[in-house]
Amino acid sequence: MKYVWGILIIALGAVMVIKTDWFVENFGHSEWAEEHFGGGGTRLMYKVLGIAIIFLSLMGMTGMLGEVIVKVFGRLFGI
Repeated sequence: MKYVWGILIIALGAVMVIKTDWFVENFGHSEWAEEHFGGGGTRLMYKVLGIAIIFLSLMGMTGMLGEVIVKVFGRLFGI
């Protein structure tokens, strides 16, 4: 079942990268992204977010996500 969810989430990330203009039209511009990334920063933010979603979903499907989270945040919880 995790593969089905993973493929659906990867498709969502791909749609975010391909149809960035639709997301900007429906969800609006981000002042923070425009300020920090320059002109067109909102579109860049949606594309980077889509790529991150794809990457995290692939890691979750292969079982790597849990290991990475433990390595990064393990010291906070004494693991």
